[in-house]
Amino acid sequence: MNVRDHEFKDLLLKYKKFAVYGLSPDIAKPSHYVPVYMRDHGWDIVGTYPKLHSEGGFKIYTALADIPAEHRKMLDVFRSSDRIPALVDEVLALGGVEVLWLQLGMSHPEAEARAEKAGIRVVSNRCLIIEHRNYFGGA
Repeated sequence: MNVRDHEFKDLLLKYKKFAVYGLSPDIAKPSHYVPVYMRDHGWDIVGTYPKLHSEGGFKIYTALADIPAEHRKMLDVFRSSDRIPALVDEVLALGGVEVLWLQLGMSHPEAEARAEKAGIRVVSNRCLIIEHRNYFGGA
């Protein structure tokens, strides 16, 4: 992770639009309620999921490449850690991602290092809800 704790607030302020990789239709999963929370607090969010769905009212794409560039600058990831290397491959091939945010419990040091070497800012093992509350308050 090449983003320091004191930089989280600035990242969240800069990237008011982002994409959630793996935005689940299951409202009980963090990969659904975290994006809902962030949207409810002012962020403009789209998602990717293997199957199109309309749960939560999000615009869902089946491929990262289909996401508009302005939403792809920051990518909030809900994938198991063992799938992060393939995701980094996809991100590097596609381009346009400036911040790769790996949610709580997700980390892959080697893949993160490749992303960082390519100039991508990487946050790992951190929850957007927790960081939002730390810097902006709210419930």
